[in-house]
Amino acid sequence: MTTAATPAVRKTSTRLADGRELIYFDDTEPYVSGAATRRLDDPRPLPDRFAPVHDEHGDPQPVTGPELRRDPLTGEWIAIAAHRMNRTFLPPADANPLAPARPGATYQDGEIPAEDYDVVVFENRFPSLLAVPGLTEGPSDRDGEPLWTVRPAAGRCEVVCFSADPTQSLRTVGPRRMRTIVEAWADRTAALGALPGIEEVFVFENRGKEIGVTLHHPHGQIYAFPYVTPRTARMLEQARAHTARTGRLLGRDVLDAELRHGARVVLESEHWVAYVPFAARWPVEVHLAPRRDVPDLPALDDDERADLAVTYLALLDRLDRFFEDDGTSIPLPYISGWHQAPVGEGRDVSRLHLEAFSVLRAPNKLKYLAGVESGAGAWISDTTPEKIAARLKELA
Repeated sequence: MTTAATPAVRKTSTRLADGRELIYFDDTEPYVSGAATRRLDDPRPLPDRFAPVHDEHGDPQPVTGPELRRDPLTGEWIAIAAHRMNRTFLPPADANPLAPARPGATYQDGEIPAEDYDVVVFENRFPSLLAVPGLTEGPSDRDGEPLWTVRPAAGRCEVVCFSADPTQSLRTVGPRRMRTIVEAWADRTAALGALPGIEEVFVFENRGKEIGVTLHHPHGQIYAFPYVTPRTARMLEQARAHTARTGRLLGRDVLDAELRHGARVVLESEHWVAYVPFAARWPVEVHLAPRRDVPDLPALDDDERADLAVTYLALLDRLDRFFEDDGTSIPLPYISGWHQAPVGEGRDVSRLHLEAFSVLRAPNKLKYLAGVESGAGAWISDTTPEKIAARLKELA
């Protein structure tokens, strides 16, 4: 299936050998005009991912998929996905599963069958969340214990490849390609949010071995959760209380307060503002928010998306120059994630923003979470938000 996602991006959907969806987002010719199409078949001899599996006696058993278990002490859902223990881990360059197919090769165990691509999105081969056909039951008790609540982890996990070149990073893709990535993020947020049972869509990127990345190819991920995640639930609680008390949007008031104060605002464009938050947790942390009140990425208009493609790259450039070692910039290991409105309740008090942060506190020094942070959730910052902001301003 091929459609024009925007006048400048062409979207083409196909299926991999095991049934997972793969989508090309093309912005170059001859593909963007439809004069040519990327390779759509997958020659790998992969079994259908939902085919029955054989037990130790050789008898076929239905696929069960990952499950969610509720922590009775916190009420939080924990995904139990033991199959991820066998996922690909830091493969050699010639076995990179996110690289395009080698020219002339009849077969390779890569996820993308085309010999080149612009941006690609596909369902994760080792997902934490997976909607298995036929498994639709709601929460139930395990082993007759009412405290042990389980349910299928019926969500979806997607991988977003930012470039066919494994030596690139998101920072280096350029504004034109970044715009295509923004379009892919918005498209997938809308599509995943429309799936049955999905309550939240989280778009994020992990970069750097210090973060725990298992593939160095430039890529991000998108999770479609069948529940509202704990951090989002907490932010919704604060937002609802603020609106009930003031009649205003909390995200709007936070942005306006940072703009009035000015000291922690590090980057401004026509449509976007980047600032270090008043109570930053991490050694390097910055938030990016639109000037207009919007709930999620699909709600951004064309001008906001085009501006984001430039502004976000400028922000990433500063982050990659935040630390130096003997006069050489250190590519920053970071996590970045888009906090969007949930699919259902809470959209009226939600406001889109991105949070990017790093565990690097100095060259060759990482912030390890202390006992009170990991064990009690009581955060302690090793620096001040004002110092972080001053360094980011210095790099303008």
